[in-house]
Amino acid sequence: MNIDHDILVPENAAPIKMWTQGVPVEDDARRQLIATAKMPFIFSHLAVMPDVHLGKGSTIGSVIPTRGAIIPAAVGVDIGCGMMAMRTTLSVVDLPDDLSSLRAAIERHVPHGRDVRGGVGRDPGAWGEPPRMVEAAWESLRPGFEHIVSKYPRLEKTNNRLHLGTLGTGNHFIEVSLDEADRVWFMLHSGSRGVGNAIGTLFIQLAQQDMANRIDELPSRDLAYFEEGSARFDDYMEAVAWAQTFARKNRDVMMANLVAAVRAELGIEFEAGVEAVDCHHNYVQREAHFGEEVWVTRKGAVSAKKGEVGIIPGSMGAKSHIVLGLGNEEAFCSCSHGAGRAMSRSAAKRCFTVGDQIRATAHVECRKDAAVIDEIPMAYKDLDAVMRAQRSLVEVSHTLRQVVCVKG
Repeated sequence: MNIDHDILVPENAAPIKMWTQGVPVEDDARRQLIATAKMPFIFSHLAVMPDVHLGKGSTIGSVIPTRGAIIPAAVGVDIGCGMMAMRTTLSVVDLPDDLSSLRAAIERHVPHGRDVRGGVGRDPGAWGEPPRMVEAAWESLRPGFEHIVSKYPRLEKTNNRLHLGTLGTGNHFIEVSLDEADRVWFMLHSGSRGVGNAIGTLFIQLAQQDMANRIDELPSRDLAYFEEGSARFDDYMEAVAWAQTFARKNRDVMMANLVAAVRAELGIEFEAGVEAVDCHHNYVQREAHFGEEVWVTRKGAVSAKKGEVGIIPGSMGAKSHIVLGLGNEEAFCSCSHGAGRAMSRSAAKRCFTVGDQIRATAHVECRKDAAVIDEIPMAYKDLDAVMRAQRSLVEVSHTLRQVVCVKG
Protein backbone atom coordinates (compact mmCIF):
# COMPACT_ATOMS: atom_id res chain seq x y z
CA MET A 1 0.00 0.00 0.00
CA ASN A 2 1.21 3.49 -0.88
CA ILE A 3 0.49 6.59 1.15
CA ASP A 4 -2.05 8.04 -1.28
CA HIS A 5 -3.35 5.04 -3.23
CA ASP A 6 -3.76 1.28 -3.23
CA ILE A 7 -2.43 -1.07 -5.89
CA LEU A 8 -4.32 -4.07 -7.20
CA VAL A 9 -2.16 -6.57 -9.13
CA PRO A 10 -4.43 -9.04 -10.93
CA GLU A 11 -3.03 -12.18 -12.53
CA ASN A 12 -2.08 -11.74 -16.20
CA ALA A 13 -3.10 -8.08 -16.17
CA ALA A 14 -1.65 -4.61 -15.80
CA PRO A 15 -1.51 -3.17 -12.27
CA ILE A 16 -4.45 -1.07 -11.12
CA LYS A 17 -3.64 1.99 -9.00
CA MET A 18 -6.66 3.15 -7.02
CA TRP A 19 -7.14 6.52 -5.33
CA THR A 20 -10.08 5.17 -3.35
CA GLN A 21 -8.93 5.10 0.27
CA GLY A 22 -11.92 5.75 2.51
CA VAL A 23 -14.38 5.39 -0.38
CA PRO A 24 -16.37 2.19 -1.05
CA VAL A 25 -15.74 0.38 -4.35
CA GLU A 26 -18.36 -2.12 -5.50
CA ASP A 27 -17.23 -5.64 -6.40
CA ASP A 28 -18.70 -5.40 -9.90
CA ALA A 29 -16.58 -2.31 -10.56
CA ARG A 30 -13.44 -4.14 -9.41
CA ARG A 31 -14.22 -7.03 -11.74
CA GLN A 32 -14.78 -4.64 -14.62
CA LEU A 33 -11.47 -2.89 -13.92
CA ILE A 34 -9.63 -6.22 -13.88
CA ALA A 35 -11.19 -7.18 -17.22
CA THR A 36 -9.91 -3.95 -18.78
CA ALA A 37 -6.46 -4.40 -17.20
CA LYS A 38 -6.16 -7.75 -18.99
CA MET A 39 -6.10 -6.12 -22.41
CA PRO A 40 -2.59 -6.58 -23.90
CA PHE A 41 -2.13 -2.97 -25.01
CA ILE A 42 -2.63 -1.29 -21.60
CA PHE A 43 0.34 1.00 -20.98
CA SER A 44 1.95 0.86 -17.51
CA HIS A 45 -1.21 0.64 -15.35
CA LEU A 46 -4.82 1.72 -14.96
CA ALA A 47 -5.53 4.70 -12.71
CA VAL A 48 -8.78 4.65 -10.76
CA MET A 49 -10.44 7.75 -9.34
CA PRO A 50 -12.40 7.80 -6.05
CA ASP A 51 -15.77 8.27 -7.79
CA VAL A 52 -15.34 4.88 -9.48
CA HIS A 53 -18.43 2.78 -10.19
CA LEU A 54 -19.70 0.20 -12.65
CA GLY A 55 -20.21 1.56 -16.13
CA LYS A 56 -21.36 0.46 -19.55
CA GLY A 57 -18.36 -0.66 -21.60
CA SER A 58 -15.79 0.15 -18.94
CA THR A 59 -15.64 1.46 -15.42
CA ILE A 60 -16.64 5.06 -14.78
CA GLY A 61 -13.89 6.88 -12.92
CA SER A 62 -11.03 5.12 -14.71
CA VAL A 63 -8.07 6.38 -16.73
CA ILE A 64 -7.05 3.91 -19.44
CA PRO A 65 -3.70 4.47 -21.18
CA THR A 66 -3.15 2.37 -24.31
CA ARG A 67 -0.53 1.78 -26.98
CA GLY A 68 -1.57 0.80 -30.49
CA ALA A 69 -5.30 0.45 -29.85
CA ILE A 70 -8.45 2.23 -28.66
CA ILE A 71 -11.54 0.67 -27.05
CA PRO A 72 -14.62 2.59 -28.31
CA ALA A 73 -16.84 1.37 -25.45
CA ALA A 74 -14.29 2.71 -22.96
CA VAL A 75 -14.77 6.18 -24.39
CA GLY A 76 -18.48 5.46 -24.36
CA VAL A 77 -21.43 7.08 -26.09
CA ASP A 78 -21.53 10.45 -24.30
CA ILE A 79 -18.38 11.53 -26.11
CA GLY A 80 -16.92 14.79 -24.85
CA CYS A 81 -19.27 15.00 -21.89
CA GLY A 82 -17.92 17.54 -19.46
CA MET A 83 -18.34 20.64 -17.36
CA MET A 84 -18.21 24.38 -17.83
CA ALA A 85 -18.21 27.02 -15.09
CA MET A 86 -17.96 30.81 -15.03
CA ARG A 87 -17.71 33.26 -12.16
CA THR A 88 -19.73 36.43 -12.65
CA THR A 89 -19.63 39.89 -11.13
CA LEU A 90 -22.99 39.18 -9.49
CA SER A 91 -23.24 38.46 -5.78
CA VAL A 92 -25.90 36.90 -3.61
CA VAL A 93 -27.53 40.32 -2.97
CA ASP A 94 -28.31 40.57 -6.70
CA LEU A 95 -30.46 37.43 -6.62
CA PRO A 96 -34.17 37.54 -5.75
CA ASP A 97 -35.45 35.88 -2.60
CA ASP A 98 -37.72 33.67 -4.72
CA LEU A 99 -35.54 31.92 -7.29
CA SER A 100 -38.35 30.07 -9.06
CA SER A 101 -38.68 32.72 -11.77
CA LEU A 102 -34.92 32.55 -12.41
CA ARG A 103 -35.09 28.78 -12.88
CA ALA A 104 -38.06 29.18 -15.22
CA ALA A 105 -36.16 31.77 -17.28
CA ILE A 106 -33.20 29.42 -17.70
CA GLU A 107 -35.52 26.58 -18.68
CA ARG A 108 -37.10 28.79 -21.36
CA HIS A 109 -33.72 29.72 -22.85
CA VAL A 110 -32.10 26.26 -22.91
CA PRO A 111 -33.91 23.19 -24.34
CA HIS A 112 -33.75 20.32 -21.84
CA GLY A 113 -35.32 16.94 -21.19
CA ARG A 114 -36.52 14.46 -23.76
CA ASP A 115 -39.75 13.26 -25.32
CA VAL A 116 -39.39 9.67 -26.55
CA ARG A 117 -42.04 10.32 -29.20
CA GLY A 118 -39.59 12.66 -30.95
CA GLY A 119 -40.52 14.80 -33.90
CA VAL A 120 -39.81 18.44 -34.67
CA GLY A 121 -41.58 20.64 -32.15
CA ARG A 122 -42.42 17.72 -29.87
CA ASP A 123 -39.08 17.06 -28.21
CA PRO A 124 -38.40 19.67 -25.47
CA GLY A 125 -34.74 18.70 -25.54
CA ALA A 126 -34.20 19.88 -29.13
CA TRP A 127 -34.61 23.17 -30.96
CA GLY A 128 -37.65 23.61 -33.18
CA GLU A 129 -36.11 26.54 -35.00
CA PRO A 130 -32.45 26.93 -33.95
CA PRO A 131 -31.48 30.53 -33.12
CA ARG A 132 -28.79 32.36 -35.07
CA MET A 133 -26.09 31.52 -32.53
CA VAL A 134 -26.77 27.79 -32.95
CA GLU A 135 -26.77 28.03 -36.74
CA ALA A 136 -23.42 29.87 -36.68
CA ALA A 137 -21.88 27.25 -34.38
CA TRP A 138 -23.23 24.44 -36.58
CA GLU A 139 -21.68 25.99 -39.69
CA SER A 140 -18.23 25.54 -38.13
CA LEU A 141 -19.05 21.88 -37.41
CA ARG A 142 -20.88 21.02 -40.62
CA PRO A 143 -17.90 20.34 -42.96
CA GLY A 144 -16.38 17.83 -40.54
CA PHE A 145 -19.72 16.16 -40.01
CA GLU A 146 -20.36 15.88 -43.75
CA HIS A 147 -16.96 14.22 -44.22
CA ILE A 148 -17.79 11.64 -41.54
CA VAL A 149 -21.26 11.06 -43.03
CA SER A 150 -19.73 10.49 -46.48
CA LYS A 151 -18.15 7.33 -45.04
CA TYR A 152 -20.90 6.41 -42.56
CA PRO A 153 -24.22 7.57 -44.09
CA ARG A 154 -26.35 6.23 -41.22
CA LEU A 155 -25.07 9.11 -39.06
CA GLU A 156 -26.78 11.69 -41.27
CA LYS A 157 -30.25 11.12 -39.80
CA THR A 158 -29.12 11.66 -36.21
CA ASN A 159 -30.17 14.50 -33.94
CA ASN A 160 -27.21 16.79 -34.54
CA ARG A 161 -27.85 20.45 -35.43
CA LEU A 162 -31.09 20.55 -33.41
CA HIS A 163 -29.27 19.33 -30.29
CA LEU A 164 -26.48 21.92 -30.40
CA GLY A 165 -26.81 24.12 -27.32
CA THR A 166 -29.17 21.78 -25.44
CA LEU A 167 -28.87 20.09 -22.06
CA GLY A 168 -30.23 16.56 -22.23
CA THR A 169 -31.35 14.38 -19.32
CA GLY A 170 -29.98 12.18 -16.54
CA ASN A 171 -27.16 13.74 -14.55
CA HIS A 172 -26.77 16.67 -16.96
CA PHE A 173 -27.60 19.96 -15.30
CA ILE A 174 -27.38 23.75 -15.25
CA GLU A 175 -26.72 25.41 -11.91
CA VAL A 176 -26.49 28.85 -10.36
CA SER A 177 -24.15 28.61 -7.39
CA LEU A 178 -22.48 30.75 -4.72
CA ASP A 179 -18.83 30.49 -3.73
CA GLU A 180 -17.22 31.04 -0.34
CA ALA A 181 -17.45 34.83 -0.85
CA ASP A 182 -21.12 34.67 -1.97
CA ARG A 183 -20.16 35.46 -5.57
CA VAL A 184 -22.43 34.00 -8.25
CA TRP A 185 -21.17 31.24 -10.55
CA PHE A 186 -22.87 29.56 -13.50
CA MET A 187 -22.11 25.89 -14.06
CA LEU A 188 -23.35 23.33 -16.57
CA HIS A 189 -22.79 19.69 -17.47
CA SER A 190 -23.46 18.16 -20.89
CA GLY A 191 -21.76 16.54 -23.87
CA SER A 192 -22.22 15.70 -27.54
CA ARG A 193 -25.91 14.83 -27.21
CA GLY A 194 -27.71 12.65 -29.76
CA VAL A 195 -25.07 12.76 -32.46
CA GLY A 196 -22.28 11.79 -30.05
CA ASN A 197 -24.38 8.89 -28.81
CA ALA A 198 -24.93 7.73 -32.39
CA ILE A 199 -21.20 7.96 -33.21
CA GLY A 200 -20.23 6.04 -30.09
CA THR A 201 -22.88 3.36 -30.62
CA LEU A 202 -21.94 2.88 -34.29
CA PHE A 203 -18.23 2.45 -33.69
CA ILE A 204 -18.75 0.13 -30.70
CA GLN A 205 -20.80 -2.09 -33.02
CA LEU A 206 -18.18 -1.86 -35.78
CA ALA A 207 -15.39 -2.84 -33.38
CA GLN A 208 -17.39 -5.86 -32.29
CA GLN A 209 -18.11 -6.80 -35.90
CA ASP A 210 -14.45 -6.43 -36.87
CA MET A 211 -13.45 -8.71 -34.00
CA ALA A 212 -16.27 -11.22 -34.51
CA ASN A 213 -13.83 -14.10 -34.97
CA ARG A 214 -11.96 -13.17 -31.78
CA ILE A 215 -14.72 -11.69 -29.64
CA ASP A 216 -14.89 -14.77 -27.39
CA GLU A 217 -11.20 -14.34 -26.53
CA LEU A 218 -11.89 -10.98 -24.87
CA PRO A 219 -12.76 -10.62 -21.17
CA SER A 220 -15.90 -8.81 -22.36
CA ARG A 221 -17.32 -8.06 -25.81
CA ASP A 222 -17.47 -4.42 -24.68
CA LEU A 223 -13.66 -4.42 -24.84
CA ALA A 224 -13.61 -4.85 -28.63
CA TYR A 225 -11.04 -2.45 -30.04
CA PHE A 226 -9.55 -0.87 -33.16
CA GLU A 227 -5.85 -1.32 -33.84
CA GLU A 228 -3.91 1.84 -34.60
CA GLY A 229 -3.10 2.14 -38.30
CA SER A 230 -6.32 0.51 -39.46
CA ALA A 231 -8.86 2.46 -41.49
CA ARG A 232 -11.53 2.06 -38.82
CA PHE A 233 -9.16 3.37 -36.15
CA ASP A 234 -8.52 6.53 -38.16
CA ASP A 235 -12.22 6.97 -38.92
CA TYR A 236 -13.10 6.53 -35.26
CA MET A 237 -10.54 9.03 -34.06
CA GLU A 238 -11.79 11.56 -36.64
CA ALA A 239 -15.38 11.07 -35.47
CA VAL A 240 -14.43 11.23 -31.78
CA ALA A 241 -12.45 14.43 -32.27
CA TRP A 242 -15.42 15.97 -34.06
CA ALA A 243 -17.85 14.89 -31.31
CA GLN A 244 -15.54 16.31 -28.64
CA THR A 245 -15.54 19.64 -30.51
CA PHE A 246 -19.34 19.48 -30.76
CA ALA A 247 -19.51 18.95 -26.99
CA ARG A 248 -17.42 22.06 -26.28
CA LYS A 249 -19.51 24.17 -28.63
CA ASN A 250 -22.65 22.72 -27.08
CA ARG A 251 -21.52 23.99 -23.67
CA ASP A 252 -20.46 27.36 -25.14
CA VAL A 253 -23.91 27.96 -26.65
CA MET A 254 -25.70 26.85 -23.48
CA MET A 255 -23.57 29.14 -21.33
CA ALA A 256 -24.26 32.11 -23.62
CA ASN A 257 -28.00 31.43 -23.38
CA LEU A 258 -27.75 30.94 -19.62
CA VAL A 259 -26.08 34.34 -19.24
CA ALA A 260 -28.71 35.93 -21.49
CA ALA A 261 -31.52 34.34 -19.47
CA VAL A 262 -30.19 35.63 -16.16
CA ARG A 263 -29.56 39.14 -17.56
CA ALA A 264 -33.09 39.32 -18.91
CA GLU A 265 -34.69 38.03 -15.73
CA LEU A 266 -32.69 40.14 -13.27
CA GLY A 267 -32.55 43.26 -15.43
CA ILE A 268 -28.93 43.71 -14.38
CA GLU A 269 -25.86 44.11 -16.55
CA PHE A 270 -22.99 41.99 -15.28
CA GLU A 271 -19.80 40.41 -16.50
CA ALA A 272 -19.46 36.65 -16.90
CA GLY A 273 -16.23 34.74 -17.30
CA VAL A 274 -14.25 36.54 -14.58
CA GLU A 275 -12.97 33.04 -13.91
CA ALA A 276 -13.84 30.31 -16.42
CA VAL A 277 -13.11 26.65 -16.98
CA ASP A 278 -14.27 24.02 -19.48
CA CYS A 279 -13.20 20.40 -19.13
CA HIS A 280 -14.15 17.11 -20.76
CA HIS A 281 -14.48 14.03 -18.59
CA ASN A 282 -15.45 11.38 -21.18
CA TYR A 283 -12.86 11.52 -23.95
CA VAL A 284 -9.65 10.23 -25.50
CA GLN A 285 -6.55 12.09 -26.61
CA ARG A 286 -2.83 11.62 -27.27
CA GLU A 287 -0.59 12.47 -24.29
CA ALA A 288 2.99 11.99 -23.11
CA HIS A 289 3.49 9.93 -19.95
CA PHE A 290 6.57 8.26 -18.52
CA GLY A 291 8.54 9.32 -21.59
CA GLU A 292 6.17 7.80 -24.15
CA GLU A 293 3.33 9.03 -26.37
CA VAL A 294 0.18 7.05 -25.56
CA TRP A 295 -3.58 7.25 -25.99
CA VAL A 296 -5.33 8.23 -22.75
CA THR A 297 -9.04 7.46 -22.35
CA ARG A 298 -10.66 9.20 -19.41
CA LYS A 299 -13.97 7.52 -18.65
CA GLY A 300 -15.44 9.81 -16.02
CA ALA A 301 -12.15 11.51 -15.12
CA VAL A 302 -10.70 14.99 -15.57
CA SER A 303 -7.24 16.08 -16.67
CA ALA A 304 -5.37 17.52 -13.67
CA LYS A 305 -1.96 18.61 -14.88
CA LYS A 306 0.03 20.86 -12.55
CA GLY A 307 -1.94 24.10 -12.18
CA GLU A 308 -4.71 23.01 -14.57
CA VAL A 309 -8.18 24.15 -13.53
CA GLY A 310 -10.92 21.52 -13.28
CA ILE A 311 -14.44 21.02 -11.95
CA ILE A 312 -15.59 18.31 -9.53
CA PRO A 313 -19.35 18.63 -9.02
CA GLY A 314 -21.34 17.03 -6.26
CA SER A 315 -24.89 15.75 -6.53
CA MET A 316 -27.89 18.05 -6.85
CA GLY A 317 -28.33 19.53 -3.40
CA ALA A 318 -24.67 19.07 -2.47
CA LYS A 319 -21.64 21.28 -3.08
CA SER A 320 -19.15 21.39 -5.96
CA HIS A 321 -15.46 22.24 -6.24
CA ILE A 322 -13.30 24.23 -8.62
CA VAL A 323 -9.88 22.59 -8.34
CA LEU A 324 -6.27 22.99 -9.42
CA GLY A 325 -4.40 19.94 -10.64
CA LEU A 326 -1.29 18.79 -8.82
CA GLY A 327 0.15 16.91 -11.82
CA ASN A 328 0.34 13.49 -10.19
CA GLU A 329 1.95 11.39 -12.92
CA GLU A 330 1.04 8.10 -11.24
CA ALA A 331 -2.61 9.03 -11.89
CA PHE A 332 -1.75 10.15 -15.44
CA CYS A 333 -2.39 13.70 -14.18
CA SER A 334 -6.09 13.04 -13.57
CA CYS A 335 -8.78 13.45 -10.92
CA SER A 336 -12.40 12.43 -10.38
CA HIS A 337 -15.23 13.94 -12.42
CA GLY A 338 -17.67 14.09 -9.53
CA ALA A 339 -18.80 12.29 -6.40
CA GLY A 340 -19.76 9.12 -8.27
CA ARG A 341 -22.91 7.07 -7.89
CA ALA A 342 -23.29 4.96 -4.75
CA MET A 343 -26.31 3.12 -6.16
CA SER A 344 -27.92 2.57 -9.54
CA ARG A 345 -30.75 4.72 -10.82
CA SER A 346 -33.26 1.89 -10.41
CA ALA A 347 -32.09 1.24 -6.84
CA ALA A 348 -32.46 4.93 -5.97
CA LYS A 349 -36.02 4.95 -7.29
CA ARG A 350 -36.80 1.90 -5.14
CA CYS A 351 -35.19 3.30 -1.99
CA PHE A 352 -36.34 6.92 -1.95
CA THR A 353 -39.53 8.93 -2.26
CA VAL A 354 -40.47 12.37 -3.53
CA GLY A 355 -40.60 13.42 0.11
CA ASP A 356 -36.97 12.37 0.52
CA GLN A 357 -36.07 14.40 -2.57
CA ILE A 358 -37.88 17.48 -1.23
CA ARG A 359 -36.04 17.29 2.08
CA ALA A 360 -32.63 16.63 0.51
CA THR A 361 -32.92 19.63 -1.83
CA ALA A 362 -34.79 22.02 0.48
CA HIS A 363 -32.12 24.70 -0.01
CA VAL A 364 -32.10 24.48 -3.82
CA GLU A 365 -34.63 25.79 -6.35
CA CYS A 366 -35.04 22.69 -8.54
CA ARG A 367 -37.41 19.99 -9.69
CA LYS A 368 -38.72 17.86 -6.83
CA ASP A 369 -40.73 15.12 -8.51
CA ALA A 370 -40.67 11.38 -9.14
CA ALA A 371 -38.78 11.73 -12.44
CA VAL A 372 -35.63 13.01 -10.70
CA ILE A 373 -35.52 10.70 -7.67
CA ASP A 374 -32.66 8.79 -9.34
CA GLU A 375 -30.60 11.99 -8.98
CA ILE A 376 -31.28 12.38 -5.25
CA PRO A 377 -28.11 13.34 -3.31
CA MET A 378 -28.16 10.10 -1.28
CA ALA A 379 -27.68 8.08 -4.47
CA TYR A 380 -24.16 9.52 -4.72
CA LYS A 381 -20.98 9.00 -2.72
CA ASP A 382 -19.89 11.43 -0.01
CA LEU A 383 -18.04 14.21 -1.85
CA ASP A 384 -15.90 15.01 1.20
CA ALA A 385 -14.63 11.42 1.29
CA VAL A 386 -13.99 11.52 -2.46
CA MET A 387 -11.96 14.71 -2.10
CA ARG A 388 -9.89 13.30 0.79
CA ALA A 389 -9.06 10.24 -1.29
CA GLN A 390 -7.63 12.42 -4.09
CA ARG A 391 -5.79 15.02 -2.02
CA SER A 392 -2.59 14.13 -3.90
CA LEU A 393 -4.29 14.77 -7.25
CA VAL A 394 -5.92 18.20 -6.80
CA GLU A 395 -6.35 21.08 -4.42
CA VAL A 396 -9.57 23.05 -3.99
CA SER A 397 -9.59 26.68 -5.11
CA HIS A 398 -13.33 27.35 -4.73
CA THR A 399 -16.24 25.56 -3.07
CA LEU A 400 -19.65 26.25 -4.60
CA ARG A 401 -23.12 25.66 -3.17
CA GLN A 402 -26.08 25.37 -5.51
CA VAL A 403 -29.07 27.68 -5.20
CA VAL A 404 -30.70 26.87 -8.57
CA CYS A 405 -30.49 23.55 -10.44
CA VAL A 406 -32.10 22.78 -13.82
CA LYS A 407 -32.45 19.11 -14.79
CA GLY A 408 -33.81 17.59 -17.95
